[in-house]
Amino acid sequence: MPLLIEPEMLATLLNDQHLVVLDARFSLADPKQGRVMYHQGHIPGALYADLEADLSGLIIPGKTGRHPLPESADWQATLRRWGMDKHSQVVVYDDGGHAMAARAWWLLRWAGISQAMILHGGMKAWQAGRYPVTNDVSEVAESQADFTMGHMPTVSAQDLMAQIETEGSLSYKLIDARAYERFRGEEETLDSQAGHIPGAVCHPFAKNLDKDGRFLSADHLWELFSALVGDDSRPVFYCGSGVTACNNIFAMELAGLSGATLYPGSWSEWITDPRHPVARGQ
Repeated sequence: MPLLIEPEMLATLLNDQHLVVLDARFSLADPKQGRVMYHQGHIPGALYADLEADLSGLIIPGKTGRHPLPESADWQATLRRWGMDKHSQVVVYDDGGHAMAARAWWLLRWAGISQAMILHGGMKAWQAGRYPVTNDVSEVAESQADFTMGHMPTVSAQDLMAQIETEGSLSYKLIDARAYERFRGEEETLDSQAGHIPGAVCHPFAKNLDKDGRFLSADHLWELFSALVGDDSRPVFYCGSGVTACNNIFAMELAGLSGATLYPGSWSEWITDPRHPVARGQ
């Protein structure tokens, strides 16, 4: 199953009864914007996947990060509401940055839905190709499928701290997907404290994309990530809240490098505990 689908291919599949299309457009600066854009126009048949309402769980102040994973029962209920089962073919898209789409892709894979793809170039590429757009909202029959979570590997803050405390350093490559300025602690626009987890290196997820916001070739990504992770076959990725790190994991899959792990709570969860060490600079 390919990981990316081009607009011209998706356009031929819109009448496929086994296909589910998810619109994951979302703005961290304006959480209502994605839903507004969806109602203004979306790919025919697409259902809206809200980062905060659907793709994240309940925020517990002082304990969780900004976008914790949804509880298993809640995520199953959402997948059922979208009419999915384990054999559904799913295409997810956002506005072209592939960050929100990658979060949705990761969650689908986490639930055991292996036939999940990202629309390459997102809604921008779809509109550039002058493919159909509608503001009609489709009605979907709820499924009764059962899903088990955990099909994608994760680590917790406790796992990371245990290594730091007992080993003095991490035994695996820990990679931060945020911009260099946030990683180094020079600026912080979203969280209450600046810096990064000690031992981490930085690979901003935007480096996976070309100037048009499309993923680099599989060969190019393989070169990037092979140099980044070295001999570590199970690197751990994090970001501000567990969203853009999924773009790095998706890019590794594109490169044929499977097995990457997500720290879902990421930086915004890490800094809720004053016992967790913080590093700045390179």
